[in-house]
Amino acid sequence: MTSEAVAVQNLVKRFGRFVAVDQISFSVLKGEIFGFLGPNGAGKSTTIRMLCGIITPSSGAGHVTGLDIFTQSEEIKHNIGYMSQKFSLYEDMTPFENIRFYLGIYSVPLEKWKARTHWALEMTRLENEKNRLTRELPPGWRQRLALGCALLHEPQILFLDEPTSGVDPITRGHFWAFIRHLTTTGVTVFVTTHYMDEAQHCDRVVMINEGKIVVSGPPSRIVQDMFPERTDADLNDVFIQLMTRNRS
Repeated sequence: MTSEAVAVQNLVKRFGRFVAVDQISFSVLKGEIFGFLGPNGAGKSTTIRMLCGIITPSSGAGHVTGLDIFTQSEEIKHNIGYMSQKFSLYEDMTPFENIRFYLGIYSVPLEKWKARTHWALEMTRLENEKNRLTRELPPGWRQRLALGCALLHEPQILFLDEPTSGVDPITRGHFWAFIRHLTTTGVTVFVTTHYMDEAQHCDRVVMINEGKIVVSGPPSRIVQDMFPERTDADLNDVFIQLMTRNRS
């Protein structure tokens, strides 16, 4: 049995003449937090959408939970959770209604709906707000609700695309503590983020720029390799150096 939740080889995505993702290869181990980092337009969201079965790659190979991203995209969608930058919520619905909607979308058996609804409201701490319109909730509460909805069907892997964009630092801290706890249950987390302090929570990271991978490995090792003489260096320094190298 493979220990890889995600495996990608020479993956390419073209939009006309534009190459958004250019021959990238990497793997994600089961139960780890994997960070996918890069500036706007680097190819992060395009990659995550290919892995989630939302768009079809142009060439290469890839598997998510053992399923082929070219031929088994619909099956992949039932094995993963996906939380986008905008939280994927219906703001004119209540938290309770959003939860019920996603239970249906993820084809959770009806006999599990009551238990999973209770779990989601308890996990998100929204039991007292379950009948309030989602658009009236603070950003951090909407973030918790979106995460709860993405986990309703107990997926093997959770994809998070810029999940803390626009969320305050305290809420971000609580979010990452929960993510770390989630991996202790065996869930794999694949996250894109602009925040390098958040990337320190990842077991391994890949940095991508202009559709190509420029570095990969555990955050501490990447920093040490890039700045062996500096004790004050961090991932921000690595990110700035790598992402500006081609512009000089």
